[in-house]
Amino acid sequence: MARIVMKFGGTSVADMDRIRNVANKVKREVDDGNQVAVVVSAMAGVTNQLVAWVSEASTLYDAREYDSVVATGEQVTSGLLALTLQNMGVGARSWLGWQVPVRTSAAHGSARIQEIETDELIRRLDSDEVVVIAGFQGIAADGRIATLGRGGSDTTAVAFAAALQADRCDIYTDVDGVYTTDPRIVAKARKLDKITYEEMLEMASLGAKVLQTRSVELAMRFKVPVQVRSSFTDEPGTMVVDEEQIVEQADISGIAYTSDEAKITVQGVADRPGVSAGIFGPLAEANINVDMIVQNVSADGTKTDLTFTVPHADLARSVKVLSELKEHLGYADVTTDPDVVKVSVIGVGMRSHAGIASRMFAALANEGINIQVISTSEIKISVLIASRYTELALRALHSAYQLDTP
Repeated sequence: MARIVMKFGGTSVADMDRIRNVANKVKREVDDGNQVAVVVSAMAGVTNQLVAWVSEASTLYDAREYDSVVATGEQVTSGLLALTLQNMGVGARSWLGWQVPVRTSAAHGSARIQEIETDELIRRLDSDEVVVIAGFQGIAADGRIATLGRGGSDTTAVAFAAALQADRCDIYTDVDGVYTTDPRIVAKARKLDKITYEEMLEMASLGAKVLQTRSVELAMRFKVPVQVRSSFTDEPGTMVVDEEQIVEQADISGIAYTSDEAKITVQGVADRPGVSAGIFGPLAEANINVDMIVQNVSADGTKTDLTFTVPHADLARSVKVLSELKEHLGYADVTTDPDVVKVSVIGVGMRSHAGIASRMFAALANEGINIQVISTSEIKISVLIASRYTELALRALHSAYQLDTP
């Protein structure tokens, strides 16, 4: 007998037919003798509608009332799934975040889980009852419902798997696993049998929307084995595991990209101590995340150009912040380019294999793709290129690292 947490996203519970499909999957695990806790999201599109209604009711809304409204989506699906399971002869009970309780921080709309009280849930599981948990929510110290932010149901599922000491956490979604790159762009993309927590974390943060970043961080911290699999097939998915559980590491496990980047160049800045802090400090105070950074110093060493990227949605705000600094910093000009994409190659095998970067640069050069900015970490190399080359770059790199064939 195993204890399993099963999480189903919005597309998996989009209507009653799909909820019945979910119930059948849960029943199979129960029939196999497993203890099952299920975490559900709201039906596809419901959270967006609830958020829209909140915004219509109040432009500058109270975050506590926002949470009270948007948490209802998961309340509906948890109750419907519990009813469907009961109708199939499976003992089941739904649980909202405050009923468990899931204790969170007071940051309404983006709360973090602090503690999960599991005694009652374990008693129910030991009594062969399926516990159906509303994802995305908990209760703050002020006694109000608090939601965890977008993708919070993934985080809920992994947190429960850790708290319940589950043998596995299965994340069911509309894809059947983690691929070497986006299969919609590269037809030869392959589903991975296993991927490390670190690689998955990099891929999640770089645009691979299979798992939410915070959920991967939690899984890595508590060593929770996570399986990403499809709600619509019975095929095995991709296991996200500790590095030690993968015997032979490939140089590169995957290639990710994100088009949510915009490039800014501050030209003609005096090359003196404190200038970088004078630029990036005010951007940080404005809650603008700066990503890739490159600095080019003039030949005489008196001036420098600073190029960096920010989220696409923050481009206008970034330019406004910089314009207010012009008199103080004395730079010559600010130029922007919203038509860029960040492409990254990811793999823990980089630690023990040389030549990974040169292979990337050569593959892009052979296709006539100019690299604008480069950044690296221990298991990742990212480059910024013109967005029109996205598909060409992904295909070229996928072939260059021999990911086209098993």
